[in-house]
Amino acid sequence: MKAFFAKKRLGAAAVIAAAALALSACGGGSGDAGASGSGADAGSGPSFAVAKDVSLTGSPTFDKIKSSGTVRVGVKQDQPGLGFKDAATGEYTGFDIEIAEWVAASLGVAKDKIEFKPIPSASRESAITNGDIDYYVGTYSITDKRKQLIDFAGPYFVTGQGLLVKKDNTTIKSEKDLAGKNVCSATGSTPIQNIKANFPDTKTTEFDTYSKCIEALRGGQVDAVTTDQAILIGYAAQEPDTFKVVGEPFTTEKYGVGLPKGDTALRTFINKMFTDGSDTWTKIYNDTLGKSGTKVEQPKVDQY
Repeated sequence: MKAFFAKKRLGAAAVIAAAALALSACGGGSGDAGASGSGADAGSGPSFAVAKDVSLTGSPTFDKIKSSGTVRVGVKQDQPGLGFKDAATGEYTGFDIEIAEWVAASLGVAKDKIEFKPIPSASRESAITNGDIDYYVGTYSITDKRKQLIDFAGPYFVTGQGLLVKKDNTTIKSEKDLAGKNVCSATGSTPIQNIKANFPDTKTTEFDTYSKCIEALRGGQVDAVTTDQAILIGYAAQEPDTFKVVGEPFTTEKYGVGLPKGDTALRTFINKMFTDGSDTWTKIYNDTLGKSGTKVEQPKVDQY
């Protein structure tokens, strides 16, 4: 992912990809996708071949999954193009959703045995440590602070923090213009922590979901929304006459799969899946973010 790690290039790739994806709502099956089977219904994404006779010694999480025959996955449901729930159909779509389904299939769990559980950013660590979910896939940035409480597999994607403002805003062009402004993000998210730590003259507003920040921006209660630029472009693409993304990404965020602390066996399993499954990763990307025509490389996993 050479181009993605360069901050300027990262912004362009994420912007183009997410904008195109948000318009298509991550629809469209891609047929055979490496580990995927063919014949997926249009709009449902790839249907992954379920692994048989999976053995994973030393993983309490896998033992629980195998015993129940189901897997509980924490996700986001309000991020167009990444993790989004259709209010009419109840269907989850997006790049993160398909990564979660790939992990489940590799562990021997079929799609109809996955229970997606929307978890707010501030509750992700507690949901994992309390055993409410088996793993989490939802624009979850890998940080040293979080690694004290949980483990991460990956990264499987890289983006950067950006800013969303109203279309008629002329005072905020980048993060350099945030002094005295009110910026909204999700409670417990990396972006809100970054604003608090590094932008002391900026006011902050927090909600449990980004969609509430969007409504606050629409109503004029805040001046900007900040999170990963790929997410923000999804919102802007839905309402191009109302919102716009400004500036370039000013951080680098590496998305990982959140796992229970100490489950090294499961972490190693998923990292090997990512490493050996580059063709599958690419086809998942092409089925979602890659619909824009943008080409990126899969990031290398972090073998900590």
